[in-house]
Amino acid sequence: MKSKSELPKSKLKLDRALLKEAGIIAGIVLFLAVIMPLLIPAFRLKLLGRFLALAIAALGIDLIWGYTGLLSLGHGIFFALGGYAIAMYLKLNGPEAPVPDFFSLYGVSELPGFWRPFYSFPFTAIAIFVIPAIVAGLLGYLVFRNRIRGVYFSILTQAALLVFFNFFNGQQKLINGTNGLKTDKDVIFGMVVSSDRAQLTFYILTILFLVLTYALCRWLTSGRFGRLLVAIRDDETRVRFSGYDPTWFKVLVFAISGAIAGLAGALYVPQTGIITPNAMEVAFSIEMVIWVAVGGRGTLVGAIIGTLLVNFAQTFLSEEYPAVWTFFQGALFLIVVTVLPDGLMGLLKYARSLPFLRPKLITYPQLEENPEVQQEREEFER
Repeated sequence: MKSKSELPKSKLKLDRALLKEAGIIAGIVLFLAVIMPLLIPAFRLKLLGRFLALAIAALGIDLIWGYTGLLSLGHGIFFALGGYAIAMYLKLNGPEAPVPDFFSLYGVSELPGFWRPFYSFPFTAIAIFVIPAIVAGLLGYLVFRNRIRGVYFSILTQAALLVFFNFFNGQQKLINGTNGLKTDKDVIFGMVVSSDRAQLTFYILTILFLVLTYALCRWLTSGRFGRLLVAIRDDETRVRFSGYDPTWFKVLVFAISGAIAGLAGALYVPQTGIITPNAMEVAFSIEMVIWVAVGGRGTLVGAIIGTLLVNFAQTFLSEEYPAVWTFFQGALFLIVVTVLPDGLMGLLKYARSLPFLRPKLITYPQLEENPEVQQEREEFER
């Protein structure tokens, strides 16, 4: 246990570390928001904005998988719900208002009732978080109250994903089914969504929300709540014997993770111009897990780095070698699982532990070189 005299020093050291981290984040934000728009063309900047939005979803995956040990293979549900929420708002406030054009293709002349609240931007802004959180919370409660975990939890999340995928695919008269909702020609706050000005705004917003989401996850995982999540991951039975009920903690963190994925979907859709049920495909949810695995699960920075690295690699290889990417993706996942179980952040941690890279410790002189010790030894020998 630390003495009272040590507590102010440890707190001072913690404050310095937080200030250093905040300074690094501020520098990265300035570089992304100010320098990058001047360095790369608009198309590449839009790609970067999409990948940063996906990094937000990866933070949610890291929270539920890396810190709590619950491997979700169904986060595409929450990502798509957030995307559909913002797309419905854009359709109702664009040139197709008051009733989007696709309804006429199926003989629907009156707007369905569940669309009407999305006329309001405040309602949409809340729905982007709340609807995915409620769906995740209900699904989590049904699963965790029965103490289902491990591979069975992963299978259930994937089964739920298939249910939502088939439901959204078959609802042509409600949400345009497999064709999805296009948003590139819609208008938001007087700007066409696909215009350079609107895209730059969405890019800046994505950076800001990525920082806020990182700060939220950092706060959740650095205190008592975070230590409890890690304890659930490492030994849930011991947590129960300690007097805690892990069920509600797991439901809460799953709901938060779902809300984060919904936010990511809402930022991603305006930058791609469309949302379809394909966002609920099994492959996309598995890709989210790969991003976190490559970067290093249980490390928030690793989730962001893994997302950017994998998606930029996918873009480059898809452009240069269209037939190679799927093989590369499979090989990447095998390498991470077999050789780098802790991802790139684990590799970096291992490299820093090597003797020639380890910083030298400044400590007291050795006893043999201490003159006072030598003097006492000489007196003792006499």
